[in-house]
Amino acid sequence: MNLTKQFFKYVSQNIFGLLGTSCYILADTYFISQAAGTDGVTLLNLCLPIYNFIFAIGSMIGLGAATRYAILRAQGEERAAQRYFSNAVFCACLLAVPFVLVGIFCPGTLLRLMGGDAGIVALGIPYARIFLLFTPFFMCNYIVSAFVRNDGAPSLAMVATLSGSLFNVVFDYIFMFPMGLGLAGAALATAVSPIISISICSRHFFKKENSVQFVRQRPSVKLLGQLGISGFVGEMSSGVTTTVFNFLLLGLAGNVAVAAYGVVANFALVATAIFNGVAQGAQPLVSECYGKSDKAGARKLLILGSCTALVLAAVLYGIIFGATDALVGIFNSESSARMAQFAHMGMRLYFVGYFFAGFNIVAAGYLSATNRPLEASVTSICRGVAAIVVCSLVMSALFGMNGVWAAFPASELLTALLTLFLLLRKKKQTV
Repeated sequence: MNLTKQFFKYVSQNIFGLLGTSCYILADTYFISQAAGTDGVTLLNLCLPIYNFIFAIGSMIGLGAATRYAILRAQGEERAAQRYFSNAVFCACLLAVPFVLVGIFCPGTLLRLMGGDAGIVALGIPYARIFLLFTPFFMCNYIVSAFVRNDGAPSLAMVATLSGSLFNVVFDYIFMFPMGLGLAGAALATAVSPIISISICSRHFFKKENSVQFVRQRPSVKLLGQLGISGFVGEMSSGVTTTVFNFLLLGLAGNVAVAAYGVVANFALVATAIFNGVAQGAQPLVSECYGKSDKAGARKLLILGSCTALVLAAVLYGIIFGATDALVGIFNSESSARMAQFAHMGMRLYFVGYFFAGFNIVAAGYLSATNRPLEASVTSICRGVAAIVVCSLVMSALFGMNGVWAAFPASELLTALLTLFLLLRKKKQTV
């Protein structure tokens, strides 16, 4: 199979898998909006940065370790490659411990820190407690899926992810309504879905073509490497953006503005999943080209990824612009005119940013996969922390709520210019 066909095979399957993950968050939001109205949507949006942090750690460990595994195998270093899987699982379990302890002892304190008032905290304690207790499974799901994908089984990784997502959607409804568990039921369905996904992915380890081995060893921070930093920051960027926007919007218009952003943020998760699908789908192929010193192949994959991201951004924005009110209405169960007004403008301004964000995500993935972790981290930190914080603070002060929405495209544009500079600078140095 030629490189272009491999690229579209891996990328399409990874996009579908990640879309499944993001769609179950949409299902959560829909069912929660039906059960608890705008307060429920506000609660979920306050919890999203916590989810992002958990997913970011899983992404950092899983993608970082799987990338090193793919590079070493391409270089013929089988013995060294085998150390990465078990180390990733051990480290994820250790890093999950603080989240589990918070879930047991003080979930309400965490919700208050995220900006929840007394009513939101009381509503959200059961929800937060349950999903925090299942943190190890969320993190390990990233690791198992990344290694299965890098070991030549992207189809199984996609089926596992989609199956976990489908379980979540179905049991969201069953747990919340027929069984009457409310928000705790939504959390329980979300918490069990990664266990389903891990179980299906684990089939790969019993096949003859499996090359991933579990090695008994002590956890090693050194083996985590730097290659997963961009994945961590990429996932964290959504959490940072959500946290900063939540506090700015609370100051501008209160809980209803946060509920409006909850709608925008949930559709943004779907958009981000699409572009992460391009970056993560291409990663095993880019790492293999890098390991074999095939620079032309790696550059071809970067161009394919960037062009694919641009086309997907155009399609995505066309859908958002043409169906803004219908999409907002799905989560506006109380028919709040203020929430609809805020979310309408938010959707149309915010999603312009994906014309630049798609390129940034793909380029950061390319830099990581070609063993350039410092540049990948600079790009990811710029878009995920520095640029978005500065742009949101400045633009909200100048333009109010519209400035908050426009901060995302502004920060992604600045990051795209920086990323392009880093890519061209490296190209000149290697000519």
